[in-house]
Amino acid sequence: MKHTLLFIVNPGSGSHNLDLHALITNFFADKDHNIEIFELPKNCDSRQIKTAIKKADPTRVIAVGGDGTLKLVAECLLNSGTPIGIIPTGSANGMARELGIPTDINLALDRCIQGSPQSIHVVKINGELCIHLSDIGFNAYVIKKFDDLPQRGMWAYAKASWHALWKNHKMNVELKMGDQDIKSEAAMVVIANATMYGTGVKINPEGKLDDDLFEVILIKQYSIAEILKIRFTSLPFNPEKIETFPTKKINIQTKHLVHFQVDGEYMGKVKQISAELLPLAIQIII
Repeated sequence: MKHTLLFIVNPGSGSHNLDLHALITNFFADKDHNIEIFELPKNCDSRQIKTAIKKADPTRVIAVGGDGTLKLVAECLLNSGTPIGIIPTGSANGMARELGIPTDINLALDRCIQGSPQSIHVVKINGELCIHLSDIGFNAYVIKKFDDLPQRGMWAYAKASWHALWKNHKMNVELKMGDQDIKSEAAMVVIANATMYGTGVKINPEGKLDDDLFEVILIKQYSIAEILKIRFTSLPFNPEKIETFPTKKINIQTKHLVHFQVDGEYMGKVKQISAELLPLAIQIII
């Protein structure tokens, strides 16, 4: 099948020095597909992306960047039926890892034309689209510190994590899901559409991208042993430290302002989170 492919490229993603425009152009030089490349300008908003999509009229749109770039593209194609491909060039690339998309650029480009679209659900959180993972507390603070650092990559992420481990404090949270009303101390609360972070930590082993639920993971206390267990085994969580709640909708209240992130993008501090499922809202090429 001959495709018209629009590549939405974030040239500032990750820590690489790749000429993404040249890599894409060279890959398709001997192939019978139409391609267009739109590089995200600084402070790009969805209107500019929607204009590029309308002009190109593509059969597939490819997000070239990290989870934040994918989020931008998905917001523009919500419920449109247009398949979205992923070329992972970000720092963590959580959703690409989730879907088994190669980090090798040429292999990922081939997947974009040979792969098949799969409908998945997303979660709307405080008006933001979440495709991968959102959270309040520890990890959101890590992302804030990571954004403040001049370098990128896993070493910078480790440095930000170490800082957050010493500086971040526990939260008092209230989770309301239907008839459930849960009050607890928490180090972190995750709203999980996917199963794992880009680091490989499988925070939501029961998660599925095409069912009719998302999961809320209440992490009551930091535990190195529990983190290692999550990372390297398939053993269940210790419910005294981590609990999981499947739901379609949740409201979260916190006593004080807490750090908040969606798909790797730091959103500031909040005291309230409202989240609900949007079933089968986008198509991802796998």
